[in-house]
Amino acid sequence: MKKYSMAAVIFLSAFLSAAGAQAQVATGDAAPDFTLQDTSGQSRTLSANQGSYVVLEWINHDCPFVKKHYDSGNMQKIQAEETAKGVIWYSIASSAEGKQGYHTAEEWQGLSARKQSAATAVLLDPQGSVGKLYGAQTTPHMYVINPEGKLIYQGAIDSVASANPEDIARSENYVQKALREAESGNSVSNGSTKAYGCSVKY
Repeated sequence: MKKYSMAAVIFLSAFLSAAGAQAQVATGDAAPDFTLQDTSGQSRTLSANQGSYVVLEWINHDCPFVKKHYDSGNMQKIQAEETAKGVIWYSIASSAEGKQGYHTAEEWQGLSARKQSAATAVLLDPQGSVGKLYGAQTTPHMYVINPEGKLIYQGAIDSVASANPEDIARSENYVQKALREAESGNSVSNGSTKAYGCSVKY
């Protein structure tokens, strides 16, 4: 039986996940409304945030591509920068019970504290209903919604599809680029890219 390096397995996972991604919502359309509970049991409804930019980030801390951004502190840095500007940032956990990345609300509270997450909230979607509504295929899979409730970006977090944290410095962050363009009153120049990462564990 052939043995494959971890790098080859990660690359294949990223390629298959990106190639298989099918957007459920077209960029430019109204973002589907939803209500999910956060880790403290509070209900969070997307439409309650109209008037603000919202970022949705699909998350699974057992995924090497998520570890790339969290273990390096990159994701927390971006979260902190954007929430300081009034952006609502929801990390959404759609792993089903018994699957990789699933945690109870209490476990998520501890995990988020250890990772020093700066997201507005972690939302629990163990049935996968919101993930499937948006067509989220990977962790991370990113979505940006404008203050009018329209989806203005969906896809990868950045331009380098790898699990190597050293690649962050040479990558272009698509999420922040979309936010800056929209905040300046310009159209988002690249509203859709291929997400890369581990498959969402529905």
